[in-house]
Amino acid sequence: MNDHFQSIEEITKESIFVLYKLEYCPELDFQYTKKEYPGDLTFILFSLSKKLRKPAEDIGKNIGTYVQNQLKGLIRFSIIEGFLNFIFEDGYYIFLLKRMLNTNFYHLKLPSKKIMIEYSSPNTNKPLHLGHVRNILIGSSIAEILKMVGHQIIKIQIINDRGIHICKSMVAWKKFGKGETPDDVNMKGDHFVGKYYSLFDKIYREELSKVPKEKNSSILNEARELLNKWENGDLITRKIWERMNRWVYNGFEETYRKLEINFDKIEYESNVYKTGKEIIKKGLKKGIFFQKKDLSVWIDLTKEGFDKKLLLRSDQTSVYITQDIGTAVERFKKYNIDKLIYIVGKEQDYHFQILFKILKCLGYSWVNKLSHFSYEMVYLPSGRMKSREGNIIDADSLFLKMYSIAKKNFLNKYSKLKEKKEQDSSAKIIGLGAMKYYFLKVDPKKKIVFYPEKSIDFKGKTGTYIQYTYSRIRSLERKFFNLCSLLNDYWSNIKFDVYEKNMIKILQKYPLILKKSSKSLNPSLIANYVFEVSKTFNLLYQKKRLIDPLNLVQSNICMNIIHVTGNVLKSGMNLLGIKMLDRM
Repeated sequence: MNDHFQSIEEITKESIFVLYKLEYCPELDFQYTKKEYPGDLTFILFSLSKKLRKPAEDIGKNIGTYVQNQLKGLIRFSIIEGFLNFIFEDGYYIFLLKRMLNTNFYHLKLPSKKIMIEYSSPNTNKPLHLGHVRNILIGSSIAEILKMVGHQIIKIQIINDRGIHICKSMVAWKKFGKGETPDDVNMKGDHFVGKYYSLFDKIYREELSKVPKEKNSSILNEARELLNKWENGDLITRKIWERMNRWVYNGFEETYRKLEINFDKIEYESNVYKTGKEIIKKGLKKGIFFQKKDLSVWIDLTKEGFDKKLLLRSDQTSVYITQDIGTAVERFKKYNIDKLIYIVGKEQDYHFQILFKILKCLGYSWVNKLSHFSYEMVYLPSGRMKSREGNIIDADSLFLKMYSIAKKNFLNKYSKLKEKKEQDSSAKIIGLGAMKYYFLKVDPKKKIVFYPEKSIDFKGKTGTYIQYTYSRIRSLERKFFNLCSLLNDYWSNIKFDVYEKNMIKILQKYPLILKKSSKSLNPSLIANYVFEVSKTFNLLYQKKRLIDPLNLVQSNICMNIIHVTGNVLKSGMNLLGIKMLDRM
């Protein structure tokens, strides 16, 4: 058969132009045909009928005939009300399978844009925790998905390394640390600094319980004085700040290595906050902002439906939004980007609405290239995490727990791996993969209750199940190579059973899922798709003899399907940041 046939979707789009001279065609509405109707792929006609002002049945007959003629008998069609149902013949399944064996099948090249994605962006006063993990995994996966469809991606984080919250941990260490270092107490640097941040909060709350007025808190006043000293360049204060931040940076780097996360660029708030302050001062002179009697600087957005927003404190120290204004301006000046996406939790929705409004008031033309990708929070079975109350799981402890569960509940029971080194390596891959999949299979707009023990199960909807399916596929391929070479050209007189057909149909959806996921910035579409692929394969595995020494031609076709399945699983899981194992 001709390998250069277009797909049904491509020919349908072409037919609309040829038959109806409709140059601009919106996204065509295809879906799998419902089980109660004959067919494999359905084109929904209602929106096209409304646009053309013609009966859906007439449009369906014309398009169906056109597609059938172009594919020369590889498909049939039927029309039921406003639905055009295409029925695949075996020849069309061969066409789909051959197409999927081409490596270009895994790359969907959309018009390329230069997109910057900001995520993680922690404060240097505590270790990364469970909430950061969801942020990091969403941001990293979105970056990989957008890269896969052809965009140029800049992964960036800004370390919030200055401000009142940093000065709080500094004050506590100065007062109570007695010069100790992370090495002295054998503790990761970010955990060490976090200990003093928690100590500050404990003392602050004790003071408030005695005199319930914030301004009477002596330890908070010390932190404010330290911030003033820092912004005025006091050498002793800066030296302590640099030392404590270095402890935290080293801790962050170790955690990122465990999570297999990296960034193209790292910014530091301490390097850009002055830019924001200068912009605020210029805006004040232009009358965009106003100054109160205490010399603090504000913007009045009440007419826009918002509140008045503080931009500089009375002592002229900056706030979060000051830095965000500066970084946005610098990024567009420096990187010439087409889009800037902030991956930040839902609790910051208002902050970004204000930020974008302020930048618009300042007259920046690129404001429409900014977007805030908002996601929901992570909860523990006991409820919402609260750092101050100690109800939190840090990322390092979480990773250690996942590794421990993987080794105990999976490898020790089921694995055939004998070498301890290989077992340890596999446990890390399984544990990390289970955690990543658990987070990413849920739509970012939905809340997550995280149960570590439930995330590792090779029978459930888990990353472990998909990894196990993949290793099963590669095992089958190794067995088959002992009989004959994979991918030889045995394509004539092939018949597909229902399980093989279902496998091919779900595999050919991969580019469409990629496109939808990149458009909606939703990794859960990929995560749930690869699970469905795994489930469909395991049904094929149970129902069919995949390697038959007496029928190597049919076995070879089967192995082509299996080979594509393995590639799709690996590609999809890699987009989620999850490694696959050839052996488990």
